[in-house]
Amino acid sequence: MPDNYFARYLPLLMHFGIATALATAIVVLSWLVGQHKPGRSKMSPYECGVPPVGDARGRFSVKFYLVAMLFILFDVEAVFLYSWAVILRELKMFGFWEMIVYIAVVLVGLFYIWKKGVLDWGLSHLKRGDI
Repeated sequence: MPDNYFARYLPLLMHFGIATALATAIVVLSWLVGQHKPGRSKMSPYECGVPPVGDARGRFSVKFYLVAMLFILFDVEAVFLYSWAVILRELKMFGFWEMIVYIAVVLVGLFYIWKKGVLDWGLSHLKRGDI
């Protein structure tokens, strides 16, 4: 083991240096070798195969934000399931029944939002005025 404390970090510093040099070289070579012929189609914004029409600051429906928040919520709950599965053998039956209760609470929430129509993307909910 080296006597100098900072000598242990030399391989890490070399790794960062090589990665930075390689990334810079790739970008510079791409700029030097690539063709620069801007045109109308190249300079137009493009997103998801849809041509840009209208104002970029358009309003989104509340349904979009509800579904986005629910996705994040259930995604985080899936992370809890992974961590529980890792330590299941240590928790034994207590951990199993605790997870059954946890999944039951999550399912009650899922059925509630399903019943409220939050997951329904059709236009029928707009006519009823539920949300």
